[in-house]
Amino acid sequence: MIEFVLGEGDLADVRFAVSPLNELTLSLRVLKDPAKYPLHLPWARRVSGVDAEVLLALSDDRGWTPDFLSPRPRTPFTRIEDELAALAEVSTRTMRRDLRAVLGDVPAVLRDRHRVIEALRTYWDVALAPRWERMRAVLEADIAHRGRETARGGLGAMLSGISGRITFAGPVVRVRIAGAEPRRTEAAGHGLTLVPSVFARRTAVPVDRGAPPLLIYAARGAGTVWETGRVPGPAALAGVLGQVRADLLAGLGEPRSSTDIARRAGVTTSAVNQHLRALHAAGLLVSQRHGRSVVYARSELGDALVSHAVERGSTAPGPSLTGT
Repeated sequence: MIEFVLGEGDLADVRFAVSPLNELTLSLRVLKDPAKYPLHLPWARRVSGVDAEVLLALSDDRGWTPDFLSPRPRTPFTRIEDELAALAEVSTRTMRRDLRAVLGDVPAVLRDRHRVIEALRTYWDVALAPRWERMRAVLEADIAHRGRETARGGLGAMLSGISGRITFAGPVVRVRIAGAEPRRTEAAGHGLTLVPSVFARRTAVPVDRGAPPLLIYAARGAGTVWETGRVPGPAALAGVLGQVRADLLAGLGEPRSSTDIARRAGVTTSAVNQHLRALHAAGLLVSQRHGRSVVYARSELGDALVSHAVERGSTAPGPSLTGT
């Protein structure tokens, strides 16, 4: 059992962050054992032109990776450029210490730090950068959802909603992680940082027993990163709202940003914003700004309306998201 002991100040300093480097690191598990990650197979099959020898050597058979590849984000919205620049400043001694903590030794292929960093840069550019905007939208939508859960039920309810392996009995957060040695870490003013991930299957924590409390967890809606298209709205609902707005409402069972909605529909953000604003004004959607995005989800009224329409009739296809 991993335990994080939060002081009074730490309880007020529970924060969320999006970290592209953490996503890069967790995606290495998919490359190493894609059969365990069926949701990501469409993406994994397309990865090419990377230094696979280095990338596959960076994790062990459990999928664990060295801590220098999973830094505690410095800001809520870190940029990959900044994280890779900080990675380049990590000492060789620290890198090798972290590698030994996970792998038991430093494989020959990982002894050239410049090759390791270049392999990670290339991998980001080739495999992840083209999908990062979509990935970030899913992660920000998850954070917005967790914020609402905290407001409704408190920190304990939010944490248990992340995973059944996490419990909170103030002031201690307990995390069950298979194969990890039991330990107890005092937050000591560092708070608790929560990082959602598209690639995580379960919750992860730092390998270093003395590292500040950090929880990386599986984001809601991760499978939608690779999806295209839209959810057709119920015909009964389309008769009242129009097919375009019925489709939008039907597709917002989970929080999404306007950018993500537009990308899935294959149209511009401006093409959906007026519909989202109208649905929000009618009380059918709730919204929350998160970073550069506004995240939307159905309200209780919107849920009830969609559920009732589904009960009354089947869904029907409609036009693409270009109407007014």
